[in-house]
Amino acid sequence: MDERDGSAETVLASWPADRGAYIRGYVRLAVIGSVVSAAVLLALGNDDPWVGPVGVVLALAVRGFYLASEELSVRWDLTGSRLVSSFGKSIPLRDIARVRRLGTAVQVVTRGGDKHLMKHLAQPEVARDRIARAAGVEDT
Repeated sequence: MDERDGSAETVLASWPADRGAYIRGYVRLAVIGSVVSAAVLLALGNDDPWVGPVGVVLALAVRGFYLASEELSVRWDLTGSRLVSSFGKSIPLRDIARVRRLGTAVQVVTRGGDKHLMKHLAQPEVARDRIARAAGVEDT
């Protein structure tokens, strides 16, 4: 049942944000950012190229910690007629034109061109396939 808007829809599938996917995403960003920042500092002739990676890791750790409670509280539910987020976003299945995986996220594109991102999913390919099937579109 969907309690958010008073309708009595049955939830067919539910995808909460996954803590492991969230942490892995931040670790990947930290590794890439560290390598790039060290390379740039070395290319510029900086005597202390270690500062870049340390700064990247600290900045991403603070950001990740600060946003974790908000990002990890998101859940997406699939009903027979729409895709609904825990923060009130509702996408009718008939409006979905494309569904694609982007790392640990699934991007849902509507026929009107609106893009919605379901982030930090444990099994994004499963969510992509299930939503595409329910909406009657090819998953890409």
